[in-house]
Amino acid sequence: MRFDVLTLFPEIFSGYMTQSLLKLAIERSLVSIHLHNIRDWSRDKHKCVDDRPFGGGPGMVIKPEPVVEAVEDVQGRDQQTGHVVLLTPQGRQLNQTLVEELATHKRLLLLCGRYEGFDQRVSDLLEPDEVSVGDFVLNGGEVAAMTLIDTVIRLVPDVLGDENSSRLDSFSSGPYPENKRLLEHAQYTRPREFRGLEVPEVLLSGDHTAIAKWREQNSLERTRERRGDLLEHTDSPKQEPKP
Repeated sequence: MRFDVLTLFPEIFSGYMTQSLLKLAIERSLVSIHLHNIRDWSRDKHKCVDDRPFGGGPGMVIKPEPVVEAVEDVQGRDQQTGHVVLLTPQGRQLNQTLVEELATHKRLLLLCGRYEGFDQRVSDLLEPDEVSVGDFVLNGGEVAAMTLIDTVIRLVPDVLGDENSSRLDSFSSGPYPENKRLLEHAQYTRPREFRGLEVPEVLLSGDHTAIAKWREQNSLERTRERRGDLLEHTDSPKQEPKP
């Protein structure tokens, strides 16, 4: 899967791309990330890409010319047309359902804003998919882009090594068809006892059917306690989970 990130600060991504699963995915050619500095398309000799907003107001606005021309140029750098995503607090909120949708694309172009955002004509002309990572405002779209990349690459085949890992994640479609979008069940590892707290006996039983049932019930219980809103439109099992 290919990501093209258009930003005013490409250096922010240097450390991010050299760590953990993303680094391995890049080395194995499962994922590629291409950074593009929007200033490279500036018509200004000083590489200025922003200006004061018409009508007055605080801050600066990113001008339309360099952004639109950057996207058009970058689109032509691969045979696969990229799905353009603009990171903005005004977009549809990023959740696992949207992540699964975005992961169906072979290529994503991510637009990272700064200052007071992009000139409206960027959206009018490019008609991007506007996405928000939450009801808060960041200093720029770079952290939001990293968040999106991190969530999407988990669904790229072979990135995680175990195809079941992403299916068991919180908010995923999950292994239980009747219980979609649940929080993940509790996880335990060695030691079996720590400060008086013991691993549930069923997880040590070797009975995979019983373990699967416990995990399903524990997942449902956690979701009811912490994110009951996820169950409002879900047909859930009637049995009560065991502690």
